[in-house]
Amino acid sequence: MAKVKPFKGVRPPKSMVEEVASRPYDVLSSAEAVVEAEGNPKSLYHIIKPEIDFGADVDEHDARVYVKAAENFKKFQDNGWLVQDEKDHYYIYAQTMDGRTQYGIVIAANVDDYMTEKIKKHELTRRDKEEDRMKHVRVNNANVEPVFFAFPDNEALEEIIRNVVKGEPEYDFVAPDGFGHHFWLVDDAATIEKITSEFEKIPHLYIADGHHRTAAAALVGNEKAKQNPDHKGDEEYNYFLAVAFPASHLKIIDYNRVVKDLNGLSPDEFLEKLSKDFIVEDKGKNIYRPDRLHNFSLYLGGKWYSLTAKDGRFDDNDPIGVLDVTISSDLILRDILGITDLRSDKRIDFVGGIRGLEELQKRVDSGEMATALALYPVSMKQLMNIADTGNIMPPKTTWFEPKLRSGLVIHKLD
Repeated sequence: MAKVKPFKGVRPPKSMVEEVASRPYDVLSSAEAVVEAEGNPKSLYHIIKPEIDFGADVDEHDARVYVKAAENFKKFQDNGWLVQDEKDHYYIYAQTMDGRTQYGIVIAANVDDYMTEKIKKHELTRRDKEEDRMKHVRVNNANVEPVFFAFPDNEALEEIIRNVVKGEPEYDFVAPDGFGHHFWLVDDAATIEKITSEFEKIPHLYIADGHHRTAAAALVGNEKAKQNPDHKGDEEYNYFLAVAFPASHLKIIDYNRVVKDLNGLSPDEFLEKLSKDFIVEDKGKNIYRPDRLHNFSLYLGGKWYSLTAKDGRFDDNDPIGVLDVTISSDLILRDILGITDLRSDKRIDFVGGIRGLEELQKRVDSGEMATALALYPVSMKQLMNIADTGNIMPPKTTWFEPKLRSGLVIHKLD
């Protein structure tokens, strides 16, 4: 059963939240962070991307960069830009995009739940990326950025969310990207106890986004437990920062592909080979969006095509084989275009659906890419089924939007 707890959050005063809060560290480059933080000493980028305080010749993984993160975290607290709550809280964090709002509960999740796979993952992690975030957690002795969890819908927790958000939010603002962020404190003792007990009834939490941050947070907590001869299991380092959303609140958007060449084929030869496994329909010059599972859209030579996988070309009983990302990776990218490793092949790139299908068309029309493939998004039900069966999603399958805003609350490990 999921073990969670409230915690004394470290967070900005209400008047400063828009100056402090930032996008997550991994959705923008160091150069972009320099631009976004320009003229703003309170920007969280000084903690989560502290290479911006050095010249462009200093690598983001330089030892001095991690030291600077800790210096800046201390400075933010000394200056009153981040202040620790005096008592334990849960928090409700809501995000609004395109008129739709999703509501999550900010929790301290349990390290042992991750180590024993009660917190389920659907992606492989890379050790170098884990180690980078572990260094960041160690040097700050804190989880500065939250991870993004989902949990099976629970009516009692939904009711708590509905009641809490009737009150005045602590933070309520629209970020520069147009997404709304709303944040409430849960400080009623009975409600806090109820949240803890309801999570205990939930068998598993699911990592939606942030697999490397989750692994890093849990591994550092596990390290600290082993290093403490008086370890009891209730220390703060046994927990890490997460925002957990009811699964029905979340919407996965498409994650699309662009390919540099047709593997020596002419456009007509490529379409001919596609017709072996797909029903190919010419949709003309207007953008065509996939409208159901196993339907894809292809942009090639200034025209859009609908591709529908023929019966018998995939296994409906295989949780991985039935995914559109698997069907397209096997039947198009591997069998026709010769792309076998999505993680390392330089002939392919990936475009989050937040950028729209216009971005696919633009990259092909510019001559940079030869063709583009748009996929129907994975569902939360598919994601949870894959995690439950111990399977791993193929690379670049899910794209969650909006991203969690960093800097609304931080969890210290002591």
